[in-house]
Formats: sequence, C-alpha cells, structure tokens
Amino acid sequence: MEQEENKSELLLKTFYRLVSAIIGQAMDPEAEIRRIMADNITGFGTGKHEIFNSYEEFIRKIYKVFGKQLPADAKLHFFDVQYTMLETVGIVYGSYEISYTLDGVENHYHGRRSTVFEWNNDCWRAIHLHVSEPSAHLAEGESFPVKALKAQNEELKKQVNLKTEELYRSLKNLQDTQQQLIQSAKMASLGELTAGIAHEIQNPLNFVNNFSDVNSELVDELQIEADKGNLNEIKAIAKDIKENEQKINHHGKRADAIVKNMLQHSRSNSGKKEPTDINALADEYLRLAYHGLRAKDKSFNANFKTDFDSNIGAINIIPQEIGRVILNLINNAFYAVDEKKKQNTSGYEPTVSVSTKRVNGKVEISVKDNGNGIPQKVLEKIFQPFFTTKPTGQGTGLGLSLAYDIVTKGHGGELKVETEAGEGSRFIILLI
Repeated sequence: MEQEENKSELLLKTFYRLVSAIIGQAMDPEAEIRRIMADNITGFGTGKHEIFNSYEEFIRKIYKVFGKQLPADAKLHFFDVQYTMLETVGIVYGSYEISYTLDGVENHYHGRRSTVFEWNNDCWRAIHLHVSEPSAHLAEGESFPVKALKAQNEELKKQVNLKTEELYRSLKNLQDTQQQLIQSAKMASLGELTAGIAHEIQNPLNFVNNFSDVNSELVDELQIEADKGNLNEIKAIAKDIKENEQKINHHGKRADAIVKNMLQHSRSNSGKKEPTDINALADEYLRLAYHGLRAKDKSFNANFKTDFDSNIGAINIIPQEIGRVILNLINNAFYAVDEKKKQNTSGYEPTVSVSTKRVNGKVEISVKDNGNGIPQKVLEKIFQPFFTTKPTGQGTGLGLSLAYDIVTKGHGGELKVETEAGEGSRFIILLI
C-alpha cells in the first residue's frame, strides 16, 4: 500500500515537472523534458498541426515554437488535477493557467492537459500527451498560446519599427540642425574677420596706390630726361621704376593672399590637406582677429606677441580648418584679457601670445593669455557642444567644440588647455 502511495505521489510530481519544463520553468527545460518523455511519445492538441509522434517532433513542433517563446516570468497554476493509476500505467489530467507579461501587458492562458505515463525502471515516463482549449467549440484552435505570442510579438515589432523610424527622423533633424549651426558658426567667425580683413587689406592697397602714383611721376620725369638725352638720369629713373614695380607686385600679392584666406575661411571644407606655412597662417589670423575686434569696439586694446619657430617649415593640414581653430582660440584669448582689463586691475597689461615650436616630432601651436583663467568647475565642459561661459548673445558654445573636432578627428592631433586661476590660460594644439 505504501509503495502505491509513493508511485502516485511520484506520478503527480512527474506531471508537474513535465509541464513546468514545457513552459520553460526549469534549470534546463529541454534536458528535463528529455528525462521524462519516452522516445516514442505521441500526442496532439486542438489544431491539426499540433500532432506529434516522437520526442523529436514534440521538440520541433511544440516546444521550440511555444515553450522557448514564453517570457522568463511565465508562471504556471494548476487546478482540478486528478489521476488514475493502474499497475504500470498512470493518467493525470486537469486544468491549468499560464500567466506572463509581454510588452508590459499581463496575459493569461487557460487550457486542459492530460498525460499518460508508463512505469519503467522505478520512474514514470510520458508516452502520450494531449492539450486542448477549454472551449470545445474551438475545434481548430490552438492548444498552446502560440498565436497570442506571435500576435504580440508582431505588435511589438511594429512598435519597435515605429519608434526606430521616429528616432531616425529625430536624428536626421538633429544632424540637419547641427550642420546649420556649424555653418552659422563659420559665418559668424567670417563676420568677425571682415573688419580685420578690411584693415589688413588697406595697408597693401595703400602701398600699391602710392607706388603707382610715384611711378606715374617717374615716367613723366623719364620722358623729360629722354628729351634732354640724359642717359644716366634715364637709367636711374628706370631703376627706381623697377624697384617700385617690385614693391607694387609684393603688396599686390599680399592683398591677394588676404582675400584668398578670407575665401578659404568661408568656403566649405574640401577635406584635402596641403603643405602650409603654419607660422604665416597663425600670424595672419592673429592680426585679422586683433583688427577685427578693434573695428567692432574702438575701446578695445591689447598687446600681442609672437614667437614662431622658423625651422618648422610647411606642415600638411587643411589650412582653412586649422585657421578657424586658431582664430577661435585667439578671439577667446582677447575676450579673456579684455574682461580682466574691465576689472581695472592696477598695473595690468592685457597680453595675448601666439607661438609655434616642434615638440617630440609634433608641431605645437600655443595661444596664451594673461586673463582670469578658467574656473576648475567648468574646465571639463569647455569642449562640449553649446557650453559657453560668455553672456547670452556673445557665444554659441560651438567654437571650442568645433575646434576640438577639427584638431582631433580631422587631423588626428590634440587640443589641450592649461589654466591657473587669476593668471590666465594656454591652449595648445599638437599636430603631427
């Protein structure tokens, strides 16, 4: 009698273990199913496609399309479980509920299950399995909630695709806005250059005009001396004319270079690097920045110094891009010293220094100011897009961010900053 009770208890336990494994609630569900099911197990559900005649068919047609799709939080509840046991055969049947959450929605599935077990080698092995919907009229329904899972998975995919499209559109809009902001920042820096360019270009043009006037007078003298037959005077005047023409040519090229730099700064980046005299580039933008600020604010005044390494030679860069970086750093430096000057510090001389030199095989371009320095709390944010310490309307927060990208991503270099409270800051560009 006691042995029969043990067999019946084991029968129910084996039934519960099997069903739990089928819905994935076991340490190793497939291994658990393998231990309990016989190789030649047969079974069917409500639908015609749910018929199976072996363990392999059950795994392929039922478990892999149902059990493996259930979420990890699926829970199994049995009720009205009964059994009948003969000598070597046991039948267990009853109703059950599977509850699970999918895409944030709680779901409940009800069904009936009956399983025939055979007693063999002191354990029960399942030899026949039947699962059905509770409602008898659903003759061609599904015994396993595969349709519900598939439908919810499809709905989830639709929602994911919809969100993905929304994110893509948002990203595209963000990229378009970013490009517009970058172009605006470039045009703003071009505007800052305009006044400086006007001042710088005036000097060579004045020379061109002056020497042209002088040559015009010398040509008149030359004609007079030719009429007199004074050969020596003719030669002297001709020499003066030639020297003046050389000066006209020199200053004409100077004006041409200024215009080309302006055009390079304003046009889109071609992405092509070319050998560039970094000393001339830095000197050009230093003077353009200074005169541009002077043109905007007549009260602005500051000292600037240069210390260029003449042995650097030409380096391979995109000149208009590095020019923008240098211009931004110099403008920031002049802004810093001007702000400190407004504090009326006794004996203070606002000074910006630009220098170049070779350091361990790299070219270092340094822009240094003796302003108030950068507060430690904002130091780590200065290269972030849209971060600025300037008052509203005086800075977009894009200058240093663009400069950092140009140097690091566009040229494989480094952009660093050193600062000391009350003493000033030094921005360092390192290029290979």
